[in-house]
Amino acid sequence: MLALVLERKNELNLRDFPIDEKLGPNDVRIRMRTVGICGSDVHYYTHGYIGKFVVKAPMILGHEGAGEIIEIGSEVKSLKIGDLVCMEPGVPNPHSPELMIGRYNLDPEISFWATPPFHGCLRPEVIHPEQFTFKLPEGVSLAEGAMVEPVAVGMMAATRAGIKPGDIALVFGAGPIGLVTAMSALAGGCSKVIITDIQQPKLEIAGTIPGVFPVNTVNEDLTSVIAKATRGRGVDIVFECSGNEKVAAAVVTHLRPGGTVVHIGIPLENVSWDLAAAIVKEARIESVFRYAHVYPKALDLMSSGKLNVKPLITHHFGFSESIAAFDFAKNMPPNGIKIHIDMDK
Repeated sequence: MLALVLERKNELNLRDFPIDEKLGPNDVRIRMRTVGICGSDVHYYTHGYIGKFVVKAPMILGHEGAGEIIEIGSEVKSLKIGDLVCMEPGVPNPHSPELMIGRYNLDPEISFWATPPFHGCLRPEVIHPEQFTFKLPEGVSLAEGAMVEPVAVGMMAATRAGIKPGDIALVFGAGPIGLVTAMSALAGGCSKVIITDIQQPKLEIAGTIPGVFPVNTVNEDLTSVIAKATRGRGVDIVFECSGNEKVAAAVVTHLRPGGTVVHIGIPLENVSWDLAAAIVKEARIESVFRYAHVYPKALDLMSSGKLNVKPLITHHFGFSESIAAFDFAKNMPPNGIKIHIDMDK
């Protein structure tokens, strides 16, 4: 079938690609309708690897998807032909120890779309297990459905943070993950979220979210802003979403004693940070790698209207324009948050 194929670093083709998939009794066949471009997709395009995951053979990109069910397996009970759905892109080994303890996102054998050697969903059809396919609630569009994947990361971070009602959080990075993390923190009980970036257009989008207070660290003093917002005590939670090594190295600077740091962004280089400063504050350090058991709650929040991702979808391309979409994402303008590829165009 026609697919967007990463042949190797810096080389994309929209071409016919052989896919050997068969519909099992517990599977559904989905016609893809919308696919979001993730930073990891772009990174595989520009670098050919992320950490230990290296592109060694042609690979179909895309893992943030929503579509329509066009066929179901003989044992499928919860879904039917015509349902609009989103898909959790990681399918663990059903016998893995990580699955048994409820942390299947950490399964080293997980089959995750568009992570070498597994193909992604930028193609007309995919086959996926019923267990990891979720019907979109009434009022949740296909475009919003394709946003559930990044939202799940933000919700996992908010869960790891152990938010208490009224907490004040600081988010580094106003990209897609930073913004959905801020939204998730508010939904989880934070009274306010301060979010930082150096790109003013992104911060202006962030400022439209009630409860989010943007700070441009180029021309504003973050220390003063936090002191004023927290009566001088520091924030309860820091979410590091930028992946910037210098930022990650200083995450405890604005944290109150006894506060929590959650690392989400993955730096490209090793980070040296002040462990003594963290110990003195008895900082609790958490980290997030993808998500587990989050999709249904994310859909419920979006359906309730308490988590509105529509303003984050800033650019659209057709499937026939997929290569142009990735070149655009590679040089994302300051006002760009999330690019969607509309598969019907």
